[in-house]
Amino acid sequence: MKKLNRHMLICSLLLLMGIFMVACGSSNEETNKKGTTATEATTRLYKDYLDHEVEIPVNPQRVVYHGEGYGDLLALNINTVGAGFSWITNYAWEDRVKDVEDVGFPINVEKTLSLKPDLIIIGTSDDKTYSQLSKIAPTIVLDTFAPLDQRLTELGDILNKKDEAAQWIDDYTEKADKMWNSLVADGSVKPDETASVLTYYPGDRLFVMARAGLSQVLYDSNVLKPGDKIQKILDDGTGFAEISTELLPEYAGDRIFILTPVDDEAKQSTKEMMESPIWKNLPAVKNGHVYTIDIQKSDSDASTREWLLTQIPTMLKK
Repeated sequence: MKKLNRHMLICSLLLLMGIFMVACGSSNEETNKKGTTATEATTRLYKDYLDHEVEIPVNPQRVVYHGEGYGDLLALNINTVGAGFSWITNYAWEDRVKDVEDVGFPINVEKTLSLKPDLIIIGTSDDKTYSQLSKIAPTIVLDTFAPLDQRLTELGDILNKKDEAAQWIDDYTEKADKMWNSLVADGSVKPDETASVLTYYPGDRLFVMARAGLSQVLYDSNVLKPGDKIQKILDDGTGFAEISTELLPEYAGDRIFILTPVDDEAKQSTKEMMESPIWKNLPAVKNGHVYTIDIQKSDSDASTREWLLTQIPTMLKK
């Protein structure tokens, strides 16, 4: 009987040990599965503003960026392998762009392919271009006319730089507010003055800027305001609008900023406008409140904005 009890006890112990080992094995297997899953999570789904749902790298390493706003990437310390130099050459921060290949304008698909990107970010909604590039690498369309904080926050999300983007926005907002408040305090600018930004394109085409470039910097100040006509363009969500010189009095603000074009024909059109009777009779012109700046140095990207904080006070205090 004792032998039988001892035998039963040993069997029970062995059974318990077996159950324990199976449980431990299952637990280890589950842990290993979780660890493997975490390790393998190198991509994620992302939906851009045109509703393209794209599987992108969690940590992109070889980015090609083609469109306005390359200075946003510099603010986040992002290095790209390729970019459109049309939006880099002659910009205020050009010397900070290193070891980047020019992919041309329009974007050269073969050149882009040769760079072996793992992510492509473009500023165009052209379906054909998107279709070609998306066959090379995950491709996202970015709204380059979006407000700076929205644009930089989105880039921070896409490029795994959320904290850096939030910090940059906070720092810039503090510096910009301090600058504008200083200009109001010393009387250089009066609260609620209006401003307009004008530029010519080839073909004698005059544009008033609303949601693009320098105008975005000015209107974000809450000091210089858009006039009613420009506010309508903003409300329509448009970056700019073409107008005739006859309509200048309706769009001209208390302060007028002229973006000096690159093209010689556009430069000549600008000269002719500034010699016209319509121009000379504008209140801003009569008050000496006209300012010129090269168009490449008047963008609304993050890095240009930082540079403009050092330039705008000098312009407005003249």
